[in-house]
Order: sequence, then C-alpha cells, then structure tokens
Amino acid sequence: MSDTSARDGAREPRDLSRENNRDNAMSVAAISSERIEPDDNAWTRRLVLFLRVMAVLSILKGLYHWAQVTGFVGGEEEAFENQSMAWQTATIYFAVIELVAAVGLWLATPWGAVVWLTTVVSMAVIELMFPGIYGGSLTVVALEALMLGAYLALAWMAARERPP
Repeated sequence: MSDTSARDGAREPRDLSRENNRDNAMSVAAISSERIEPDDNAWTRRLVLFLRVMAVLSILKGLYHWAQVTGFVGGEEEAFENQSMAWQTATIYFAVIELVAAVGLWLATPWGAVVWLTTVVSMAVIELMFPGIYGGSLTVVALEALMLGAYLALAWMAARERPP
C-alpha cells in the first residue's frame, strides 16, 4: 500500500505541470485573440472626444462672457454697465451656463449634454429671435446648428453600437 501512495505522489507533480502548461497556453491564446478583435466602442470613443472638444470650447466661451462682465475685454463704450439690460442678462446667463456645461461635457455625463444642448439652442434663439442683443449673426446660428447636428449623429451612432 505504501508503494502505490509513493507512486501516486511521484506522478502528481508531473500531471499538475502538464495542466498548468495547458492553462497557460489557453490564456495566451485568449490574450492574443483579444488583440485581433476590432474595437466595439469606436463611436462611443468618438462621441466622448467630441464632448471633450465641446467642453474646451464651452470653457472658452464662458470665460469670454465673464471677461465681458468684468471688463477685461472691450473699451469704455462697450463696458458691461453701458449695455442694455437684455444684453447684460444674456451675458451673465451664458457666463454661468457655459462653464456648467463644460464640466458636464468633460465628464461625459448625460446632464452635461443636456446643459450644453440648452446653451446651443439658447444662443441660436437669441441670435435669431432677438437680434438686438448680440447682433443676429447667422454665422453663429449655422455653427451652433452644425455642432448640434454633429452631436446628434455621434450619439446616434454610439447608441447603435450597443443594442438593447
């Protein structure tokens, strides 16, 4: 009886080493096959990159509006206190909401996109419906519409990547 237990003990390490070699071979095969697969989240990555670029633009726009409020840009006749009440209200609104949107966009949160969409639509409405405030520039409206269209297209493609 002691002979069989000694032989079983001698055989056991060899069997374990064979199993470990097979496990290592399977794990290496799994790692190498993962590298060959295409990226399934390409549109999601593009959407996040777009949101980050829009976040930087929102920061710049928000800081510009704060510069107008504080008097860092513009001359004496363009000073904040010399502007109409509608211009002052719109400028303060955009100074605050652009920076809030920038934080949400950088974090790629749903509320960030909603706040950013609010700023885009608000600017387009002010430019179209109230041209006396900022001058009614159709170029600004076209740029805002272009950014909105790009966001919607990227969000749609990212949503199609992950079916329900």
